[in-house]
Amino acid sequence: MRRIYDTNRLQKFRVYYNTTIYPELLRLEKRRKRLIRLFLLSAIFILGLIVFEIILNIWVVTLTLSIPLAMYIVYLFRRTSQFRKTFKPRVMNHILEFIIQEPNIQELFYEPNNGITKSEFRESFLFYTSADYFNAEDYIHGKVGEMGFRMCELFVRQQSKVRNRLDYVFKGIFLHATFPEVAKGQIVIWPREYRQYLTRSIKEFTWNGGENVDHEVFNDDFREAFITYATPETHVAGTLSEPMQEALIDYRAQTGKEIYMSFLDREIYVAITEPKDIFEPFIFRSNAKFELVREFFEDVHILLSIVQDFDQTH
Repeated sequence: MRRIYDTNRLQKFRVYYNTTIYPELLRLEKRRKRLIRLFLLSAIFILGLIVFEIILNIWVVTLTLSIPLAMYIVYLFRRTSQFRKTFKPRVMNHILEFIIQEPNIQELFYEPNNGITKSEFRESFLFYTSADYFNAEDYIHGKVGEMGFRMCELFVRQQSKVRNRLDYVFKGIFLHATFPEVAKGQIVIWPREYRQYLTRSIKEFTWNGGENVDHEVFNDDFREAFITYATPETHVAGTLSEPMQEALIDYRAQTGKEIYMSFLDREIYVAITEPKDIFEPFIFRSNAKFELVREFFEDVHILLSIVQDFDQTH
């Protein structure tokens, strides 16, 4: 498994960004600027209309003008929504076109309004939750080697037991892959820093036969960053390879994002936290920035690298 911040790979992606993605971003920037001009002109027009209504002070006229005004505001919101919906697919598909050039990645498809199911999320053993609020979007699916996978952006919350509100569970990218051959053994890896919030998840896995196997992980940095549980007779070192451990440590150190992983027989689940809305375009500032695209590229690439590593070593 390659290191996450491979200089040669990033240089190739930078060249691809300059020649393919950046021109697309500039075209979208023109649309964004037209949208801002429309907002400014609309704000001046609406302000003038409000002043006119106040001066006139005729209730019937105010009521009559409020109807087309409300319809126009709805129109502005639709224009904004249309820009957001257009932005993601155009740029996302370019990123996937670059990734699919890598060996062993056979298929990649993007569906903005689809996603992982709630049952898949709960079956991962990563989060013990009722998932009362479950929002999935930006669905990417395909094949790495012989392994089919699905990933998407998820935002999950659950009803608090002590307060009348929804508590945070997970926000980020979630992947589910299926190994094509029969595989036995179950391993779950959680961030050690958040162990106090994962008590129910850990108990659920131990009730299903899991036990702590930190002593079978010989990488000190990995053991410091993650807690590892597995069912008896699971070959931990064979499933959780040294290169994979090193890549995960590297990614976590470079990005500050947390990673959750489980290998449940043939099923692989990976979750990467992301506090921001992934690749959501800005309206009032430029989107033509390499770092905006690079961050998403790295998130997707680490997930696919985990699948690649498992496919090649098993």
